[in-house]
Parts: sequence; structure tokens; C-alpha cells
Amino acid sequence: MGNGFIIAVHHPARGDAQASLQERVGAFPLFFVWRHYDFMISELKALFDYYEKEKGIDRGKMVDALAQALLAASKKKIGPARDLRIDIDADRGTIKAFAKLLAVETVANPWEEMALEKARKIKKDVQIGDEVEIEVTPKDMGRIAAQTAKQTLLQRLRQAEKENLYDEFKDRTGDVVSGVVRRFDKSDVIVDLGKFEGVMTSKERVATEDYNNGDRMRFYVKAVEKDTSRGPEIILSRAHPNFVRRLFEFEVSEIADRTVEIASIAREAGYRTKVAVHSADEKVDPVGACVGLRGARVKNIVRELNNEKVDIIRWKPDPAEFVREALKPIKVLSIKVNPDKKQVHLTVSEEDLSKAIGRRGQNARLTSRLVGMDLVIEKDEHAAEVFEGQMGGAAKTLVDALGLSEEVARKLVQNGLIDVSMFSQVDADDLAEMLDGDRALAEQIVEKAQSVAGTSEVAGAQTAAAAESES
Repeated sequence: MGNGFIIAVHHPARGDAQASLQERVGAFPLFFVWRHYDFMISELKALFDYYEKEKGIDRGKMVDALAQALLAASKKKIGPARDLRIDIDADRGTIKAFAKLLAVETVANPWEEMALEKARKIKKDVQIGDEVEIEVTPKDMGRIAAQTAKQTLLQRLRQAEKENLYDEFKDRTGDVVSGVVRRFDKSDVIVDLGKFEGVMTSKERVATEDYNNGDRMRFYVKAVEKDTSRGPEIILSRAHPNFVRRLFEFEVSEIADRTVEIASIAREAGYRTKVAVHSADEKVDPVGACVGLRGARVKNIVRELNNEKVDIIRWKPDPAEFVREALKPIKVLSIKVNPDKKQVHLTVSEEDLSKAIGRRGQNARLTSRLVGMDLVIEKDEHAAEVFEGQMGGAAKTLVDALGLSEEVARKLVQNGLIDVSMFSQVDADDLAEMLDGDRALAEQIVEKAQSVAGTSEVAGAQTAAAAESES
């Protein structure tokens, strides 16, 4: 029995499926061996060694998993024996099945009871009602039963591996890890992290990035979820704003040692990120520390983000000043903060309006998230009114001096002719272009302008002569 091999006993009169547990037990416990027993044990021992060394799974958990798998398989051969259990000696490579039967005078249920006379042959001092444990290891489970047990074991091992995954990674949420893209599950990316695998779901992917098998990348550990449809999972991300935060911590020593702090981050992954930084040390330039010498530090981060644009902004405690910093180089003409509604109303010039809002509203959205307030950006109407008043005044001057219609006068003003004296610098061809090719009207205006200019010159000369005679 030292090597676990015992002669198999067979009841020729009845099939195994019909033979009762009592008959298979007989006067003494009968020991049976599995078909391909030595092969299966060596294979299982190899699995134990692999998962223990390579995957870090406790051998005891694997033995328990195998025992449960073989228990289910053995019940088909043994039947509903009372308190059936499987005993595995992983070191010696033996697998045995045991059942506990009650000692009784007359056997009514052969699956749970044993005659007292037979029980005393196993245990001399047994009394009625005592439990007697006997070995009932089934014989010749066959290749199918062995394969079924093996598949169940592997399933339990995978479950144990995922439980081990949770125990190891549950405290690593927020870390950045390096991994290799291995395969795709629909839109999810499965990443090899060494001992374990992580999942990057579609919403955690960056829209502008391509992922291919074999790509080595860094990922942010967003969460380690214990109860999912696939068991414990490591949820990875490259789109999370904190991924950028951790990259800055790795790259900028002043952030790592808390000399410089990241006050807030706003990100649209793959396109643009705004990072607000500040330092309690007046001697430290937080923006310069993050940019690095010749931009080396921020360039490394941008490279990791596949050329995503990164804006580094000086944080200000005053929301109005913070907004001005976040929108630079755009010039904010006026700003009003409503802290109760968490709103900031600001005006910019018409030229800066589109820049302040950004393409598809991106700049305004990111600034709003960075500051933590809603932005209401408007065009400066006062400047427009002043400009319109100036245009209207110049047009009225031309109307009065040259007798033009207001529409024609406005066209000429819009082309820079805001004073009658300026008409001496243009000819009829130039005016015709401004007036949509109306040559006749252009010639009339030139003639009228020259006449007005001549009259002005005569009046000016007369005034000068009168002044001279008086002196």
C-alpha cells in the first residue's frame, strides 16, 4: 500500500451500478484503484506545482478543489453513501474515498447503515448507533470520469486564482502597472500583467489610441472588483484623469515629494488635459517644475499619452483669477463669480470668443471642470457698440459731406475710407471695386470728393490770409 496501488476487486455476479455499498464493502473494506491512476496523479501533481509556483495559489486550496470535483464524480459510482468524503495526499499521490455508516442490528438502508457484525470486523468495540468509517474508493472511473474531474479541477483552480488575484490587487487601486495586450473580448482589451490578467473596458479606452496584440503599455488600476459575472477582475484604464496625475508623480520629483501639488485635473482622453498646480514654497515655480528643462518632463508624459495636448496652469485660490489663468492667452475683458450658483460669467472680445469656447466647446468644458464651476462665456457687446458707433459716425460724415446714401457710405467706411481727405489716395477703379463694380457711382464720388477737398483748401487759404492781415 506504500505506493497507493492495491488489487482491484470485482463482483462478477452483479454490475457495479447495481451492487450495493454493502456488497462492495463486504466483510472488510475493499480498496480500488483508478484507471490511469498513476498518469492522472503525476499530471495533477504537475498542475499543483505549476499553479503554486507560477500563479501563487495555495496548494491546500487546490487540494480542496480537487476533492470537491472528485466527490461529485465518485457519487455516480458509489451512490448516495452517508457522509462521503475524498481524502487526497498530494505528497504521496494517493486519492481515497471514505463513507461513514451507522452500526445497526438490521440494515434497512444499505447506503447509510451497516450490520453490527460486519462493523465489529472493522472496529471491535463498535456499538449500535456508532459511526464506522470505511474506504469505498470506486474502481475504474474511466477516462471520461477522470477528464470530468480534471475539467472541474481546472475550473476551481481558475476561481482560486481569481480569488488570489483579488487578495493581491485589492490594495493597488490607483497604481500604474505595466502590461502587454494579449487579446480582445468584444470591445474589451485583455492585458497580461504577469501572474494575472486585467481588463480595460471600452469606456476606459482612449478613442484616439490603437491597441494591438503584443503592445506593452502602462495602465491605471481603476478598481479591483470582487463580484462580477467573470469573478474578481482588475479594471484597467488609460482614459482616467488620475492616470495623468500618476504620470506627473512619476516624472516630476517635486510632485512626488509634495513640494508641488496638483490642485485639479480636467481631461478629455486622447485630445486635451488641463492640470492646475501650485506650491506653498514661494521659491518654487510649480509650472516650471512640471514642464522641466526644455520641456523634458512634460514631453515624456505627452509621449506616454500618445501626443495628447497637456496644459499646465498655475492654480489660484480666487476663482476669477483661476479662470483667467486657465483661459490664457485669451484676454478676459470682464468677469463675475456667483459662488452660490457656482457660475462664472465672463466676457471676451469677438475675436477671442471662438478660442475661449474651443472646438466643439472643449476648452470651455475643460476649464469648467478644472475650476469646478459652470462657465457662461459671452461676447463683449459694449466694445461692439462702441465700434458700431464709430462706424456710424464716420458714415454720417460722408453722407453729409458727399451727399451719399447711408448704405454706400457704410460700404466705404468698412473699406477704411472714414474721412473725405482719404479719397485723394484712391481712384475711381478702387472705389468701383468697393461698390460692387459700379463705375459711374465711383466717378461721381471721386469728383464730389475732389470738389469738397478744393473748397476746403480755398477756405483754409482765406482763413490763413485773414489771420495774417490781422497780425
